[in-house]
Amino acid sequence: MRAVVVESFDSSPAVLEVPKPSPAAHEVLVRIEASGLCHTDIHAAHGDWPVRPNLPFTPGHEGVGIVEEVGSAVEGVQLGDRVALPWFGYGCGHCQYCVDGRETLCESQRNTGYSVDGALREFAVADARYVVRVPDGIAPIDAAPLTCAGVTTYKAVKVAGVTPAERVAVFGIGGLGHLAVQYARIFGAFVTAVDVVDEKLRLAERLGADAVVNAADEDPVAALQRAGGVDVAIVLAASSAVFEQAFRSLRRGGRLVAVGLPKDGRLELPIFETVLHGLAVIGSIVGTREDLREVFALHAAGRTTVITETRSLEDVDAAMDEVLAGTVPARIVFDFPHA
Repeated sequence: MRAVVVESFDSSPAVLEVPKPSPAAHEVLVRIEASGLCHTDIHAAHGDWPVRPNLPFTPGHEGVGIVEEVGSAVEGVQLGDRVALPWFGYGCGHCQYCVDGRETLCESQRNTGYSVDGALREFAVADARYVVRVPDGIAPIDAAPLTCAGVTTYKAVKVAGVTPAERVAVFGIGGLGHLAVQYARIFGAFVTAVDVVDEKLRLAERLGADAVVNAADEDPVAALQRAGGVDVAIVLAASSAVFEQAFRSLRRGGRLVAVGLPKDGRLELPIFETVLHGLAVIGSIVGTREDLREVFALHAAGRTTVITETRSLEDVDAAMDEVLAGTVPARIVFDFPHA
């Protein structure tokens, strides 16, 4: 079978022929139909983060496909089910975080496409306890981005505690941002989209943004503060400078939600202003299985639109370059002809 394989952090990923895996007792074998490309996959392939994946490995944590084999101990997942393989690929199931609804903080977790082989391959194995069934009526091409970009931004809006009529700014409109705009609107917020590409800002308007700011043409802090500041700033861009802009755009009582992960990122907080203005900084890391079920339910009900561009697996290197250059309007999804 074909798979994207990272053999070195200093060279491009390659599409290679590798053996088809077999599921262990608690695992399922999934025939991949579609798999999205996340910025995290690129960080993984480049070894950008302090804890690097073990080489060689296959990235990808937005995989969607059909269950073709089940392990001997699998319960609740059947042959023929369409399932999603999210970033959170395994948790211990018994620590404080796993039992109180914060499983994505489990210290024993394994992550799809990082600590275990991911979904940029024709067949992938996954722990059956952590795959999420894709409801009927959701196309694999849509379900794939929802499996990370969707659940990540949905969770960011949830942890921000967004309430109706609050002002929310989404910094970075793309694979994640175009969904964040929609989730903030679902929660009842007035949404401003911030980016440096006019095409992405026009997309945000089509998806319901109440206002847009092109940060290449004007200072986004000044523009947002002229409008009264924002209650919530959700940062999806992988840039420390954008985090600083987002923080300075907050009104009193505002919340900065950190989602993007800049390489060697830093944020310097002014303590005096943070305390006196009652500001909060919140880290939001992906979402739980239940969050993903909610994301799928919203999409199945027609509440969200997923914007994608498809590529073949052999185009993975060029696709990563497109994402890094910021030229992709929303989400790149690899489709698999055999599916």
